[in-house]
Amino acid sequence: MINEENYTGRILNFKELMDEYEVQIPIIQRDYAQGRKSQKEVRDNFLGALHNCLKESSPIKLDFIYGSIIDEKFQPLDGQQRLTTLFLLHWYAATKEGKMSNSDVKTILNRFTYETRISSREFCQALVHESISEISPEHKLSESIIDKNWFFLSWTKDPTIDAMLRTINAIHEKFYEIDNLWDKLSSNLIQFYFVELENMGLTDDLYIKMNARGKLLTPFENFKAGFQKRIDEETWEEGIDVKEHFGVKIDNDWTDFFWDHFRKGDTIDDAQTRLTSTIAMIMQSVERINSTESRVDLINQLQEEPSQVRPIHFTKRGFDYLLSTFNTYNEKVVLSNYINDRLLFPMWRHTPKSSFLSMIVYEDNSTSTIQRDSATYTQKVLFFAESVFYKKNDQANRETYEDWMRVVRNIISRADIDKDGSRPDIVRSPQSFDGIINLINELSDGCQSIYQFLAKEPNLKSQYAKDQINEEIVKAKLINHNSSFKEVIFKAEDNELLRGKISFLFHCIDYDFEPTNFNIELFEAVSGVINKYFDNEKSLNNEIRRAMLTIEVEGIYEFYSYWWSYWHIGQSTKRRLFDRFREIEYCINHDHYREYFKHFTLKLLDKSPSQIACEFVAPEPFPNWKLRLIKENNLLDQFNKTNHIAIAEDNTHCYILKSKRPREIEGNVKIM
Repeated sequence: MINEENYTGRILNFKELMDEYEVQIPIIQRDYAQGRKSQKEVRDNFLGALHNCLKESSPIKLDFIYGSIIDEKFQPLDGQQRLTTLFLLHWYAATKEGKMSNSDVKTILNRFTYETRISSREFCQALVHESISEISPEHKLSESIIDKNWFFLSWTKDPTIDAMLRTINAIHEKFYEIDNLWDKLSSNLIQFYFVELENMGLTDDLYIKMNARGKLLTPFENFKAGFQKRIDEETWEEGIDVKEHFGVKIDNDWTDFFWDHFRKGDTIDDAQTRLTSTIAMIMQSVERINSTESRVDLINQLQEEPSQVRPIHFTKRGFDYLLSTFNTYNEKVVLSNYINDRLLFPMWRHTPKSSFLSMIVYEDNSTSTIQRDSATYTQKVLFFAESVFYKKNDQANRETYEDWMRVVRNIISRADIDKDGSRPDIVRSPQSFDGIINLINELSDGCQSIYQFLAKEPNLKSQYAKDQINEEIVKAKLINHNSSFKEVIFKAEDNELLRGKISFLFHCIDYDFEPTNFNIELFEAVSGVINKYFDNEKSLNNEIRRAMLTIEVEGIYEFYSYWWSYWHIGQSTKRRLFDRFREIEYCINHDHYREYFKHFTLKLLDKSPSQIACEFVAPEPFPNWKLRLIKENNLLDQFNKTNHIAIAEDNTHCYILKSKRPREIEGNVKIM
């Protein structure tokens, strides 16, 4: 006969449970997960609720904690995570307030133990019996504990102990300020419903089955259940044919689609989670309902851990976009060769292995050692551009699609290039992601015919990537003026050095931005020079360096002045002769140094770099060391291993440096 009291549950606090039973986390249970790095949101939310309860004296009742009584020990089936966190919070309170010397307190805490691993059990015992002497605000408690002689370093490899230490740190950050913490915890402010499974008629076999099911429950299964509840509560599917409902589609058509194309092992949950999380990130920036700070925080959180996506992150509009995205790609794959289709122009480092969708749901993040299960911000931007195009263009042709994606590519290919040749992506932070998604969402109003749209100079609210948008408008006006310009402009954009940004070419031909005055022949010739001599990372060579030394701007022959550092040993100024290919990109986009490269490019219309150097006649005065570098090929070919020189203060000589930061004068070739 079932005991009615135990069936409905008793209301207890942690201390009352420990007074009645020894709590033993059984071997069959998983490790303590609430303290994992990936569970920060869950941990912060739970501790936040407890903190608010204690600080405001506002009682809280936690969910059911149930399990079996075996040998007078309570073994929880559900509630392990909450009980472990409560144990750590009680330990913290007793330690902070000096109550660990009280035998009754120690007895209570010592009745909590882990059987999942011997090390976990021993750590819990040592934490109570040995503890730490005191707690101060500036302490990082995990370090204090690890430093104790009773702590075995091998324990750090135990995932439960590692998670416990992380939770202890989080507890310290939140609860240090609360006075009389132990007494408040001992009151009835924090309670839970306690149920013994035996009194519910449950067998050990069912215990094992339920626990196994709990361990197999994936984040996406949890998300689906919660999302369906939100959909029902908000009546988002009212009036929609049941066959088109989220629950039906996600378990049938969409599952088949993902299973056929994006399965890893025997699961598709990660793929579905990554797509759902990406849509949640995108819609934050599209809808812009929340504050900038809130949007950026959530975008960052979901970028680092896609499994943290929650139903609350979606509005009705976001839900509709998610459904249309699932449906669209399912249809695209069924109706076409989408997965293996390729754009006919380069995407450079953002080129997907197969499709933009595959980047989001399937491919590893090759640019990060941390976010392996999350596509890059840039990849998600490209996916959004494609998905919004499909959403707005049911019957669009291939050319229209490629025109749109080309403009987007040009925008995202911009970079914060510096004089050292470093070229970090422009979209590499939650703030920049938020900005560019907003921009592309505005531009998508014209994605059906992007060049016609841009040629009308649309009034865009977004100020993101303003320079590149202005350039796209210039190109759109040219293409609309004469469609034959399109192929020439596209070829120029696809150059490895320029990567979609061709303002330097306009500068070279002195274009006044009036389409009727556009010199297509000169533009094509200048573009041809760039493609011939600066087509890839291996284009940079000593012939170009020697030729560049002959180029002057307003009588000054110092293209290398874009970079400098003082060499104290040689009492001279260090300069770089284009050490990296991307330094050229820096120079052509810098107002002053682009003039050197403009003059050089125009000379290359008629002569090769070696001819420019060979035919150079030095003016008076001109440093002899520089003339020798130009005329004597062997000086750079034989000695220039670092592409760094150091020029004397009186300009009478230079050193070809043997290393980038030589510590002695010997070994550096002096040229006079």
